[in-house]
Amino acid sequence: MQCPICKSKQVGKVGADQYYCWSCFIEFTARSGEVFEIEEDGSLVALDNGKGYF
Repeated sequence: MQCPICKSKQVGKVGADQYYCWSCFIEFTARSGEVFEIEEDGSLVALDNGKGYF
């Protein structure tokens, strides 16, 4: 698996179809192409660019 943002391969699986990039600190889903920023309280905020990253 490769990060859709920074292309790093330092990615870990955190849930069913959910991954975390240790290089740019984002969480993403492989199927839908959604990318999330993780807030200080642990909540996820979708980064919306109008299209999926995959």
